[in-house]
Amino acid sequence: MEQTLALINKAIQDKSPVHHVVVNAAKMVNAQKDEELKKSIVDCDIINADGKSIVWASKFLNCALPERVAGIDLMHNLVDMAASKGYKIFLLGAEQEVLEKVVEVYRTKYGDQLIAGYRNGYFKKEEEPELAKQIETSRADMLFVAVTSPKKEIFLNTYKHLLNVPFIMGVGGSFDVIAGKTKRAPLWMQNLGMEWFYRVLQEPKRMWKRYLFGNSEFIYLVAKEKIKQVFQSAN
Repeated sequence: MEQTLALINKAIQDKSPVHHVVVNAAKMVNAQKDEELKKSIVDCDIINADGKSIVWASKFLNCALPERVAGIDLMHNLVDMAASKGYKIFLLGAEQEVLEKVVEVYRTKYGDQLIAGYRNGYFKKEEEPELAKQIETSRADMLFVAVTSPKKEIFLNTYKHLLNVPFIMGVGGSFDVIAGKTKRAPLWMQNLGMEWFYRVLQEPKRMWKRYLFGNSEFIYLVAKEKIKQVFQSAN
């Protein structure tokens, strides 16, 4: 977390654009089937492990990551940084009501000067160039995009050279949490890597299939990679 924050702060001060992404088991599985999503991840400047499963897999595959850096935790820290250093943020995503609540929360806590601009996440493909221009003219230092995957990853990778924002990242459902629409798992569940299960409990109809099949496929992919490593080392 501290390394990531330091890299981002330097990028903003140097006006050297940085594209950040977090990966979890579901995104890793989907990237095996979606080349555009995979490219949008690989092209990023900073990639953090959003899920405990990624950290566990990295250790199992002998390329251990130091820790999980959850997207929402990073966002909280970055907004604090922005407020303390006079940076401005642009918020893109979620329903209009949720978005306005997030803006209200931040303005109440940090003041009006923090927000460079905001827009809900319901836009069509043909509206994207105009949206990119809106973000560029806001002169924001940080852009947080709370849109579903892979739409947010592909949008950012497609338009990052036009946005003129030093730091950009996708934050998934973080706006819903900040607005109080959904709750994060208790810390003990987060530490055990069970945050996904808490989400299933909150939205069983939407989430059960995604996590049941997604997690199973991720375990299969990790096991297959481990077997490949064993055979390579034996030869």
